[in-house]
Formats: sequence, structure tokens, C-alpha cells
Amino acid sequence: MLRRHAKLQRWPFLILFIASAWLAPLQAASPPAAAIASAHPLATDAGHEILALGGNAFDAAVAITATLAVVEPTGSGLGGGGFWLLHRARDHHEVMIDGRERAPLAAHRDMYLDGKATPCAAPPCASGEAIPSLSVDGPLAAAIPGAPAAMVHLAQKYGRLPLAKSLAPAIRHARNGFAISETYRRMAGLRLDALRKSAAAARIFLNENDVPPAGYILKQPELAATLEAIAKHGTAGFYDGPIAEKLINGVRGAGGIWTQQDLASYRVIERKPLTGNYRGLRITSAAPPSSGGVALITMLNILAGYDLNRLDPVTRDHLIIEAMRRAYRDRAIYLGDPDYVTVPLRRLTHPLYADGLRASIRPDKATPSSALPGEATLDAGNDTTHFSVLDRQGNRVAATLSINFPFGAAFTPPGTGVLLNDEMDDFSAKPGAPNVYGLVGGEANAIAPGKRPLSSMTPTFLENERGVAILGTPGGSRIISMVLLATLDFAAGNDPASWVGVKRLHHQFLPDMVQHEPGTFDANQTAALEKLGHTLKQVDSPYGNMQAILWDRKLGKVLAASDPRGGGKAQVR
Repeated sequence: MLRRHAKLQRWPFLILFIASAWLAPLQAASPPAAAIASAHPLATDAGHEILALGGNAFDAAVAITATLAVVEPTGSGLGGGGFWLLHRARDHHEVMIDGRERAPLAAHRDMYLDGKATPCAAPPCASGEAIPSLSVDGPLAAAIPGAPAAMVHLAQKYGRLPLAKSLAPAIRHARNGFAISETYRRMAGLRLDALRKSAAAARIFLNENDVPPAGYILKQPELAATLEAIAKHGTAGFYDGPIAEKLINGVRGAGGIWTQQDLASYRVIERKPLTGNYRGLRITSAAPPSSGGVALITMLNILAGYDLNRLDPVTRDHLIIEAMRRAYRDRAIYLGDPDYVTVPLRRLTHPLYADGLRASIRPDKATPSSALPGEATLDAGNDTTHFSVLDRQGNRVAATLSINFPFGAAFTPPGTGVLLNDEMDDFSAKPGAPNVYGLVGGEANAIAPGKRPLSSMTPTFLENERGVAILGTPGGSRIISMVLLATLDFAAGNDPASWVGVKRLHHQFLPDMVQHEPGTFDANQTAALEKLGHTLKQVDSPYGNMQAILWDRKLGKVLAASDPRGGGKAQVR
């Protein structure tokens, strides 16, 4: 009897234990705070403003996207596009909104070539040499924008608030103006000649046809009117009606090839994100036409065969460089718009494929890129933008947006306030010919009507037993390598302030060199890497502008960080 009574006494404790174990995941299902990290304080504030009005992370993403279009015209805008990686908490639905720009329907493979024939071993052969400026400056460089359609899609399918409410902060800043940053002034100086060629762009973004002075208040009433049209009419406010007519007339009047059919036929695409695993870490990242997720997962699969934390710094960096070399080679050979070319995603992201790549890495010697077949090269800049959002329900967004080169094509169709992208430069104008960032692609990324150009944008979610990370960065061709280094830092147990501050190195197959920030290597590390056969090149200044959030489920807290190299703002509320 006593024994039976003792068993009965244990039942309440057993029930309590089971209930606690069952409730623990539910208690951790919602973060204790919301967080936003973006490249501009006004954009971060806009996102929080929308959350305070009852919006969710997706409404906030609309507000941030639109506000960045106003306050950071160097990196994104209504005339550009991007990728919005979403996680919906209530059903764990994950999707990538592909709002990437499309080539005009009149575009063709040789549209940026000079017509001078060059020797060709095997067809198809390009008919001349690429003219770089044609795919960079002016309306001929502009693909059909996707950002307006993506905002409408986000609001209507995933948001809670009316589009007009989420666009209100951006409209307010466009109409009332804001003080430009030193980054704006520096980029305006870089693109001064191109901006001067577009009377409408010069009138808006310059001051008396020159770089505006420090503290200049930039007002954009025409852009405010375009945003109001989108708020009122949705996609029809941009892709049809008076705004569309002004866009087409402005583009065609200056030598571009857009048509009403180009605008009317634009659609965002919902794509399944890529997923992978690295030593217990789940990676969710961008799918093609971004190369970011493929290359990131390939590199992590290669590096999973090493215990990086047990290696000395030189060996660790050597292996990371070799992983980058191989992933960027595959980028150039295989990747393009999956609606136009067959991309072997399963093979490229499979651990067994990475085993083969890893087997070709020597721990004591750098592999010359000439020993690996393929074509690609490198340079990069501070184009593009990224933001990360986490709301109190656990919904999250990682979004990387772009107009490509700073100030895009440096062209604005009169009466629209819309600065157009120069994303046509992200295509392979000619296989083997570098774009403005030095990236060279193959036939998979050749120009075709309606096709979306390959991108390096890498919005990413990371998850392990500790919690969830949301991150991404601008940086042209260096985006993927920056996200890789941050991912490894998260896997090592560090916080967002560390991820965004990591000293950066980059290898991109060709040219066969390691680019790195000042201070990445000390003299001994430099000598040791060079002895292994690596060629090192220090860039003039730090690069990237990563925006990151961590929901630490173990500690029950949310952390956020904005890259110290930029002028952004990370805030937890």
C-alpha cells in the first residue's frame, strides 16, 4: 500500500515534467521583442512605425523597402528589384519573393557588343566586343523594375495593413525631404558625369548640377506622387496608367527599348528557398536567379569536412579561400535564370558533390585557378542594400534589394522621380567579358528577352539549437563571401555585433587573388598565405553593410546589429 501511495505521489511530478517539456517549445515560439536592422535610420524607424500600428514583419518590409527607395537612392529604389526571403510563423511557411528585374522583350544577346567580329572556336559565338558603358549608364542599361510589384504582393498576400498605410512613411520622407549622408555625397561624386547626362536625375539628385553640400535636404515630390499612385492603385499605379506612360516615353525618348507590354507583363515569382546544413546549422537562402544560396551552401558543404575552430588561423583562411574559389567557379559556369536554363541545383548543393570539391583541396598549397576550368573575375562596390526584420509573432524577413551600380543607370524618366536600375549589366554581355564588378559569366547568364539576370544577393536565415539569425549585406560580387564569414561566426557562437564586424576576405576564382579589408591579416599571416601560393590584395577601404538579427531562444532575448562600416540602424523594441 505504501509502495502504491508513493507511485501515486510521483504522478503529479511526472505530469508536470511532461507538461513543462511540451510547453517549452510553445513558450519559445514567440520572441520577446521585435527587431529591425537596415541601412538607414529612417528606414528602420519606418518599419517600427508600421509594427506599432499593428502591422507584421511583412508590412514592415513594405515600409522599409519604400523608405530605402527614398532615402538611399544609391543602393535601391522603385526602379530596381530584389529578393525578399520570408518566414511566416503561424505555419512555418518559407518563400522567396523574386522581384528581380527582367530584360525588356526587345533585348537580345548581342545588344551591348560593338559588332566587330572576334575569333570563335565553337558556336554560339558573340559578334563583337562588349561596350561596358552601354550596360551601365542610361536607359538602355535598365531592366524592367520589380520592386513596386513585390511591395504590392507582400502587402496583399502576407501583410495585415492597407498598402497606403505601409507606404505612408516613404511618401512623407519623399515629400518633406531628409538630410543626405556623406555616403550619398561620395557616391554622387562617383556617378557625377552619368547623372549630369539625365536632366531629370540631375535636377533631383544633384544641386546646381554638382554634388550637393553636406546637410543638403533632398526632396522628391515626383517620387512621392509615384508612391501615392502605387498606394492607391497597386501595381496598376506603376505598371499601367500615367506613370507607366511617363516611364516608357522617358526611356524611349533617350534611346531605351521599353514598351507597355514590358511593364504590363511583369510578375513577381514565388520561389522555394534553398536549404542546407552545416554541422547542425540549418541554412535557408536565396534560390536562382540568385547565385547566393547555391554558392553559400556549396562553400559550407566543403567546409563541413573540417573542424575550423581547431585549426590555426592561416590554415583556416586557406581552406575558406579554396572553398570560395570552387563555389565561384560553379557560379560562372552553371547559374542563370531557372526559367530559361537548367540549373543543376540538386547536384551543386549536395554534400557528396562538395566531397569531390574538397578532395581537390591541398592543405599545404593553393590551387591555381588556371587548374580549374571555367571563367569569372572580380571587383565590387557598395551598391545594393539589405534589411532584416523580426516581429513579436516570430515572422521574419531578410531582403536584399538593388539598382546595381550606385545610382543605378543614373537616369530618371521625367515626371516620375524614379531612378532606373542598370541590372542589364548583370547579364553576360559576352561570355568571358567582365561586367562592372568584374564578374564574368557563361551562356547560362546570356541576355534573352524577359530573362532575369543572375545575382549575388544572399538574404539568409540560419537556425540551430541556440536560435534564429536573419542576415544579409550589399557588396556586389563580395556579398556571398561576406555572408559565408558571418555564418561561420554565428556557428562559432558569436552575436550579431561580431558577425557584422568580422574582417573580410574574398576569392572569386578569377582573377586568382584574395581581396581583403585592411587589417584582415597581420604580417605573419600574410607571409604564410603567400607561401602557400595565394596572391593577396588589400582593398583601399572596408566594404559591405551587413544588417543582422539574432533571436536567442536559449537566453530568451533578441539582439540586432548594423554594420559599423555603414550608417544604418539596428533597433530592438
